Amino acid sequence: MNIWLKSIILSIALVFGGFTSAYAMEQFNLNTATVAQLESVKGIGPKLAGAIAQYRKSHHGFKSVDELKDVKGIGDKKFAKIKGSFRLSPVKSSKP
Repeated sequence: MNIWLKSIILSIALVFGGFTSAYAMEQFNLNTATVAQLESVKGIGPKLAGAIAQYRKSHHGFKSVDELKDVKGIGDKKFAKIKGSFRLSPVKSSKP
């Protein structure tokens, strides 16, 4: 195979690889994600999504993604699988 053809094949692979990884790595803001968004994360069903939302409400938001481990139903293994699906933005305070 000549070098020109190899470079074209490599370029195509890089372009399509970039698109698929961009979609696979969608991250949700842990403090604003809807229950539906939480459920869309592999490993989180309706019950766990509800538990995450309830924890967030009762603790006035998450201060770190690691705090997910404090939600009932999320142990070390599950946390390791889902942590990459979330990012964190601070909760807006009502104080001036």
